[in-house]
Amino acid sequence: MSARALRIALLAGALLLAGCSTLDGLGYYRQSVGGHVGLLWAARPVGEVLADPATSEALRERLRLSQRMRDFAVQELALPDNATYRRYADIGRSAVVWNVVAAPELSLRLRTWCFPVVGCVGYRGYYAEADAQAFAEPLKASGDEVAVYGVPAYSTLGRLPDWPLTSDPLLSTFVQWPEGELARLIFHELAHQVAFAPGDTEFNESYATAVERLGGQRWLALHASAAARDEQARLDARRNDFRALTARTRDRLQAVYSSERDDAAKRLAKTEVMAQLRSEYETLKRERWGGFAGYDGWIARANNAAFGVQAAYNELVPAFEALHARVPAPQGASALRFAAFHAEVRRIAALPTPEARRQALQAPRR
Repeated sequence: MSARALRIALLAGALLLAGCSTLDGLGYYRQSVGGHVGLLWAARPVGEVLADPATSEALRERLRLSQRMRDFAVQELALPDNATYRRYADIGRSAVVWNVVAAPELSLRLRTWCFPVVGCVGYRGYYAEADAQAFAEPLKASGDEVAVYGVPAYSTLGRLPDWPLTSDPLLSTFVQWPEGELARLIFHELAHQVAFAPGDTEFNESYATAVERLGGQRWLALHASAAARDEQARLDARRNDFRALTARTRDRLQAVYSSERDDAAKRLAKTEVMAQLRSEYETLKRERWGGFAGYDGWIARANNAAFGVQAAYNELVPAFEALHARVPAPQGASALRFAAFHAEVRRIAALPTPEARRQALQAPRR
């Protein structure tokens, strides 16, 4: 690969991932390019890391596991067979990027920013948390509700050449996750390379979430130990309880915001809904989770922006799972069923509007 080609690929990846546009100013441009290039230069081939005497046995075990998952993604889930996740980078921080999302005081609709390639999206990504917080402050000052959260991984959407130096690496931010969670993340990010609808975050994230759930279930059933399956069952039980709680809260908030009340009455009703959320959460912790407090931070910071992000990742998942179940494929042929599923999702993603995509998702193709 020539130096010029590498520079072009790195720049394209940075612009794509961080949503950089020359209209956004040189500061955002520099942090996007610098962050992405630094990430790629920190990565080494997995084989090299495995052979390094300084590599801990715990990391070796996780890297070997990740490569089995990567092969499984190709063989069983019809996900791309390329250099993605064949390299590893220890980036020395808790997240690879920090996203900023915002919503009005009396709405669950996320603010959007529009960029080349990816279209309009409901977030801005920063490679330094301080930069994300700095961008968030004026949004808060304007009256928006804002959430800043760390992201463990992202996808280049398969838009860069399939070269090792430009492919998404495994990261220290997630490689030590529980087995089921690691598998799901790998499958989720690979799914973004298969189908993408510019400007439709809910469609894209719900599709990738459906792939992660379906693929994760199959991985656990075929390859995981009983201990790993039990651990994932505990994680899923709590997560499902939490999703049900927050979905109820979103519905209550939406009913308030769409009502004919004046803004003062809406604010009062919103306060009551949020108090109910905290009360029901404490009941969950006490009666079902044995005191597990892993969602305390989310609840403490819960606002319209946080609820909007959560909806984007989950709203259309049942429709995608139903589509996977009904696509024609030989009985028991997992890879063929997934390949047919991906092809149908690509067809739907190419439709001209979000409304057309949702109608196609709900209606079986004739």
